[in-house]
Amino acid sequence: MDGSDYSWAAKAGDVFHSYYEIPFYHLIVELALVLFIIKILMSKSTGSPGDETPLTEKEMQKLIAEWTPEPLVPAGAADTEPPVPVITSKVGKYVTVNGKECLNLATMNFLGMIGKEEIEDAAVASVQKYGVGSCGPRGFYGTIDVHLLLEEKLAKYMECEEAIIYSYGFATVASAIPAYSKRGDIIFCDKEVCYAIQKGILASRSTVFYYNHNDLDHLVELLEKQAVEDRKNPKKARVTNRFLVTEGLFVNTGQITNLPRLIELKQKYKFRIFLDESYSFGVLGECGRGLTEYYNVDRRNVDMIVGSMEFSLGSVGGFACGSSFVIRHQRLAGQGYVFSASLPPLHASMVIKAMDYFDKDLFSKLINNCKIAHEALEAIDTITVTADPLSPMKHIRLIENNSEEALREICNLARDNNLAITVASYTSTEIFKKEPSIRLTVNTELTEEEICSSVKLIEEVIHQYTSPSQDISEDS
Repeated sequence: MDGSDYSWAAKAGDVFHSYYEIPFYHLIVELALVLFIIKILMSKSTGSPGDETPLTEKEMQKLIAEWTPEPLVPAGAADTEPPVPVITSKVGKYVTVNGKECLNLATMNFLGMIGKEEIEDAAVASVQKYGVGSCGPRGFYGTIDVHLLLEEKLAKYMECEEAIIYSYGFATVASAIPAYSKRGDIIFCDKEVCYAIQKGILASRSTVFYYNHNDLDHLVELLEKQAVEDRKNPKKARVTNRFLVTEGLFVNTGQITNLPRLIELKQKYKFRIFLDESYSFGVLGECGRGLTEYYNVDRRNVDMIVGSMEFSLGSVGGFACGSSFVIRHQRLAGQGYVFSASLPPLHASMVIKAMDYFDKDLFSKLINNCKIAHEALEAIDTITVTADPLSPMKHIRLIENNSEEALREICNLARDNNLAITVASYTSTEIFKKEPSIRLTVNTELTEEEICSSVKLIEEVIHQYTSPSQDISEDS
């Protein structure tokens, strides 16, 4: 045996000897892996299209005949939709619905701006100068001089450094939230916030904790739990942004947020407050500036105020205001601002003119009407009223058998008697289910006599619905 054969034999012996030192279970695992690989290599592929047996023409026709596509809309869904009231007039103090003129307690024209001659004249002049639209986002030849004038006017009125306007009220808060809060950040939110806020939170992909409606003790519990988690992982806590998002005046309940308490919690637990004043702007406060004026708190304690121009101002669009540092970020990150065509100039001109009507007497008249309506509604013993006395939105529910069908029939009976009221509508994708209610709205153009007679009519149509043999009195 030469040297090379000896070297080979020695190496083979070393390898054979090493197998004796390997644990037995290790050999079993290796053997199983080898057998599994061999099985995969030897098994016939069943996923290749080329190996499939082609169907005959008869088999294909049979499969086609047996296939039933899933419906885009569930069966019967269209049949359950109530008929939509058709309006053929201005939506002012009176509105013509399905050919019948009604006193309007259904829409949110809180300050009676719709139909004012000077506002309409401003809109006409704007159309003659700019046309009816911009056809471009603000950053791409969509910025008109009236946009800048309106932003300046809103910022000055709200006593903030800067304001930004959007072309659609819903898109304002839905775009503002994800412009700041991202995946990994935390949002605390009231369960009864409007649908636009819900969509904004969903778009942010942030972690969200909902607290019971206006239950700030429950909010404290959630904040304390998060504080415990932050102490466990301080490194993560340092890079996690925290926000609290709520409404000043809740459209779903007509109730008011306790802003001073929220500011106290903000200073203790270190989060940013985003306040949606869509329904409290032009309503609360001596000069209609909303919740910060109502509670007389420093606006700098609220990181961002969002509002709509579609209710108290009777126009279209929305705005956000706050410090320049906060607001300017939206001009690059607010999707509804960056990618949507800008607000039509005629609407900006309308809002500028509408704000000229703002004065203390106007807001005082609205609040007085709200109190009158609230007191009259609470005197009806067959309903409950969910709203703050100062809210222009009153939610009415039947004490017995409070169903959407019953409330809708009551609204129809009221409309037959020349009063327009409406059932509050919600989408099927609301995060929390809403209890059906009639939403009655109050505005500055109503007289005390009209409010009281309307509430009396509501009481009588409720009685007529529950006791069909009884007719509504002629003097109502």
